[in-house]
Amino acid sequence: MKEYKHVNYLWDEQKAAALAGDEVALLLYRSNLLGSDLRITNYGGGNTSCKTMDKDPLTGEEVEVMWIKGSGGDIGTLKKSGLAALYVERLRNLENVYRGIEHEDEMVELFNHCIFDLNSKAPSIDTPLHGFLPFKHIDHLHPDAAIAIAAAKDGKKITQELFNGTIGWVEWQKPGFDLGLQLRACLEENPGIRGIMLGSHGLFTWGDTAYESYVNSLDVIEACAEYLAQNFGKTRPVFGGQKIESLPADARKEQAAQIAPILRGFCSSERHMIGHFTDDEKVLEYINSNDLERLAPLGTSCPDHFLRTKIQPLILNLDKDADLSDVEAVKKQLEPLFEDYRAMYTEYYETCKHPNSPAIRDRNPVIILFPGVGMFAFAKDKQTARVAAEFYINAINVMKGSEAVSEYTSLPRQEAFNIEYWLLEEAKLQRMPKPKSLSGKIALVTGSAGGIGKAIAKKFVQEGAVVVLNDLNAERLAGAEQEFIEQFGKDSVSTALLDVTNQEQIEEAFKKAALAFGGVDIIVNNAGLSISKSIEDHTQKDWDLLYDVLVKGQFLVTQGATNVLKAQNIGGDVVNIVSKNALVSGPNNAGYGSAKAAQLHLSRLNAAELGAARIRVNVVNPDAVISDSNIWAGGWAEGRAKAYGITVEELPAYYAKRTLLNEIILPDDIANACFAFVGGGLNKSTGNVLNVDGGVAMAFVR
Repeated sequence: MKEYKHVNYLWDEQKAAALAGDEVALLLYRSNLLGSDLRITNYGGGNTSCKTMDKDPLTGEEVEVMWIKGSGGDIGTLKKSGLAALYVERLRNLENVYRGIEHEDEMVELFNHCIFDLNSKAPSIDTPLHGFLPFKHIDHLHPDAAIAIAAAKDGKKITQELFNGTIGWVEWQKPGFDLGLQLRACLEENPGIRGIMLGSHGLFTWGDTAYESYVNSLDVIEACAEYLAQNFGKTRPVFGGQKIESLPADARKEQAAQIAPILRGFCSSERHMIGHFTDDEKVLEYINSNDLERLAPLGTSCPDHFLRTKIQPLILNLDKDADLSDVEAVKKQLEPLFEDYRAMYTEYYETCKHPNSPAIRDRNPVIILFPGVGMFAFAKDKQTARVAAEFYINAINVMKGSEAVSEYTSLPRQEAFNIEYWLLEEAKLQRMPKPKSLSGKIALVTGSAGGIGKAIAKKFVQEGAVVVLNDLNAERLAGAEQEFIEQFGKDSVSTALLDVTNQEQIEEAFKKAALAFGGVDIIVNNAGLSISKSIEDHTQKDWDLLYDVLVKGQFLVTQGATNVLKAQNIGGDVVNIVSKNALVSGPNNAGYGSAKAAQLHLSRLNAAELGAARIRVNVVNPDAVISDSNIWAGGWAEGRAKAYGITVEELPAYYAKRTLLNEIILPDDIANACFAFVGGGLNKSTGNVLNVDGGVAMAFVR
């Protein structure tokens, strides 16, 4: 087995042998291995292909077919359904109708006339880059180490010397048909080369077999990485040396949690954004350096990096240990920074736009750097924000390498604009599914490891939100988290162990929400318990517990949420899960019923106070939700059954029969009611009560 210091060799001979004879399966295997290492290529970046001989279904003749990653795919997770398959001869014959570089975009539509497999994914813009090279297996990757050389001022010379002429060089050009022709010309002018470096962009390597291509790619990347490693700090300190020291890890997290909602508020001026924070050592080395102010405005070089991270990051003008407790003072200090960034972006757009350019997009930064603390990324959802941060770390690696061996160069602004506002990219954006109702929203649901709370959290995620699950029971919470990850993915959920009567735990839960997602938009006060006893049997301990969890808990969580919501200044929702018992008198219910009434009135008081901040407070009143609910544990069911003179088993049917609709109420019914309040249709509604009880006339509010 080959050994490498800078990349992972993952080829398994037994797995590969099992795929022998199936070149497409070997392409997928190779692709997934290469895509599993972010040093080799980014999420969604790069492209891989293979050429096979297949029988033409129309003529029965053997024809050459190219299988290549389709548009918008990711080689790390690529499956056959994500491949495009094209007749190679037809693709190459498109040269006969190519009208020149001014007409690049029209060629993409013509790729569809070359489709071989009817289940083919839409071909990507990289298709001709692979099609005009003769090799059976080709890898187009974005390795940090290779791009560092490709983006260096002396990149061409370094490539020539490092590889003794065995790696060709093609200057920067936007991907497209003409670039494919340039790759072919480079090969013709340099027969026998093993790869081609694309200026400021990435690397092409190849082989006669999947394995040969895989090893060739690793060998070239390893050589680039080792060359950089030998030069780090050789002529000058990395990034010009350290300007400031980082805060200790705990202090970094504390500062990040405090400022994240403020940053999110600024970045959400046009639409709600989700955040991601990292204080990775690579990030800290860069943002704490003397070269930060010089390098950051240059932006990135590789188009994939740039499309994710925007033209340049925003650097905060705050001391790492600044007092962030005075939110309004911090906002006042930061506001000019964001205004300047938006003005810069507007000028960039107006200066570079073409007559047919798409309208200007969100003018806020994606990447925000806080020297001494870490890096924030804000985007339409958690995955996009996380991936943007990963891409910027790749860009940091590129800058570090380029500066070690030469001088880092980024794309000229006009070239960057031509990529960002490319009509083909715009068409891709327009084809994306319409955002769901809760896209960009962050929800914290108390008591959400089971029952009503879990149903609410699931509904919110299904509608596009991310959620912070919390519960008193650590084991139950861990199980719920795993369930959400399996069903919705790792970017959908975070957790916090939470006793709603404990102010420190509440503060910690909101800090976790800020670090995981940037803040919070929706708070559902669902945590609860119930005790059903006669007034003679009711103890003071029972009374205090009910009022602590139901009333004080709702108050403290809402209070904590208000601090975050006001820091963001983009409005929000508080939904309190109360009960029919807040309005209806019944036996054996003095403590629980009066606590629920207090919750209801507290909700009205909060709605009246918080409306000016565009924070809506509404109430959902369930009744008799038995399924998977902790409320029915601990004797409550027995108490209610005794009060009504029936058995516990008869409770569901008893509750249903006493309603006007004769319906059993399920957790999903409560989740739907919560969504009705927060899903966008009732944005001008606050202080309301929605009964979800099957219809209990005594509980009618009016």
